[in-house]
Amino acid sequence: MEFPMRLNRYLSACGLGSRRGTEALITEGRVKINDQVCVNLGTKVAASDQVAVNGRPVRLIHDVVIALHKPVGYVCTRADERDRHTIYDLLPPQLKTLHHVGRLDLDSSGLLLLTNRGELSHKLTHPGHGVEKEYEVTLEEAFDDTKIMRLIKGMLTPEGHAKAERAWMIGHYKIGMVLKQGLKRQIRHMLYQLGHEVKRLERVRIGNIFLKGLPEGAWRELDLREVERLAESADNRSNTARPLPDSKKARSARPDVKKGGVRAPDKRKPRATGQA
Repeated sequence: MEFPMRLNRYLSACGLGSRRGTEALITEGRVKINDQVCVNLGTKVAASDQVAVNGRPVRLIHDVVIALHKPVGYVCTRADERDRHTIYDLLPPQLKTLHHVGRLDLDSSGLLLLTNRGELSHKLTHPGHGVEKEYEVTLEEAFDDTKIMRLIKGMLTPEGHAKAERAWMIGHYKIGMVLKQGLKRQIRHMLYQLGHEVKRLERVRIGNIFLKGLPEGAWRELDLREVERLAESADNRSNTARPLPDSKKARSARPDVKKGGVRAPDKRKPRATGQA
């Protein structure tokens, strides 16, 4: 990285969140440069400067993006007031400073990305960049395929107008959906309006990154090529859109993810938890 750099960019590169997210740390007076409180968003940091947040020194870390297979029963937060397991319980100490890109609720599982690259995180979560997220949804009751178009056309939910980019049948009780939006509990709200309760919801893809091959609770670091392609998908140059699968072939295998570097999952069972 080149110095001098803006303070919010420096804090983001230290793994403290996106550039926009770290601005609150600055304006709230929680950042010191060379033992002096700094509240000026335009401040630039030199290579020789000593930066501290909440009284603790922070340092640049190398750019990293990891894929995590989040299990049900874990929340996407660093600390939980109800003492539930968090996704950071699954990570080693050196990765606990990464921030999660979007989230999955307590009752959902699947692919979650974490990174210290604030700019990439912003692109992946901002709806204007149209990055695809693919889900497989198992329902309590059989789904009528005539309702597929209702999912694609969209509907009004408590969080706003929600729609799927694509949707298809995988089985009588299972459907596939691709979203570009990120409304809170979007899929659950949409299916509830169609008279269905979700039994299991799993995210299987974000952009060009697939969940397949990553055990539940495990994580792996993305290689440079994967990160570059992910950034391209965020720039709408390569969104890895896949054609609607034939209903008889909906279970066809997806491309394997690279298995090198997979870390063993935490064997602890999550504590009993309530609704997120």
